[in-house]
Amino acid sequence: MSVTAARTTAAAPTAGGWQTLLYKEVLRFWKVSFQTVAAPILTALLYLLIFGHVLQDRVKVYDRIDYTAFLVPGLVMMSVLQNSFANSSSSLIQSKITGNLVFLLLTPLSHWSWFWAYVIASMARGLMVGSGVFIVTVWFTHVSFAAPVWIVVFALAGAGMLGALGIVAGLWAEKFDQMAAFQNFVIVPMTFLSGVFYSIHSLPGFWQGVSHLNPFFYMIDGFRYGFFGMSDVSPWLSLGIVGTALIVVGAVAVNLLRIGYKIRG
Repeated sequence: MSVTAARTTAAAPTAGGWQTLLYKEVLRFWKVSFQTVAAPILTALLYLLIFGHVLQDRVKVYDRIDYTAFLVPGLVMMSVLQNSFANSSSSLIQSKITGNLVFLLLTPLSHWSWFWAYVIASMARGLMVGSGVFIVTVWFTHVSFAAPVWIVVFALAGAGMLGALGIVAGLWAEKFDQMAAFQNFVIVPMTFLSGVFYSIHSLPGFWQGVSHLNPFFYMIDGFRYGFFGMSDVSPWLSLGIVGTALIVVGAVAVNLLRIGYKIRG
């Protein structure tokens, strides 16, 4: 056997390994889809019914958009972000605590293989839940598609960033309590304070400034621009900030996987 053939044979398991890991991660959440997909969709629907019913006739956004229509994109993106994060973070912490992560460490998979498998699986779950939320909520109002490309771009970027952030959190946490604390004190507040339920122009000046420090705000604002052609800030500014955040968080996740942070002795 030639040297080239030998190298190709040796690399073959790794080349397809990330796809196997991806399949395993997708199957992991899909086998309990009633909990991982259907439950978040129901939660978002309840938010729409409650907030939409209470505020529909009291709040107008951008002077012409009714509140329920404004709320739908925010709920969709919130679902995408939260579920993308939950997928990668829960998978890693469960594997660490149950001890089956050692089987992945025995494989010839590179840190890049781990990264892409976990992030793509997280994006799949986040986008699946987001699509479901849109399908069940769009019946309650009329939603236009002013710039659909922006919708796709921000949905993919947001899901990818939160999938990568989930890797960071999953590697950092050593027990479920720590993971719950990260989600409850970081992810949930940043999501709810990002303009899902309101335009930041309705806030006092100080809180508008605070909102501009939240990268989740730019994800949701840019995503909403794709529906209405209007937003609180320029979609190009949002894209620049979201893209930078994605690169930074992705680089941190890849580096932690490379050094085996808290997963290798």
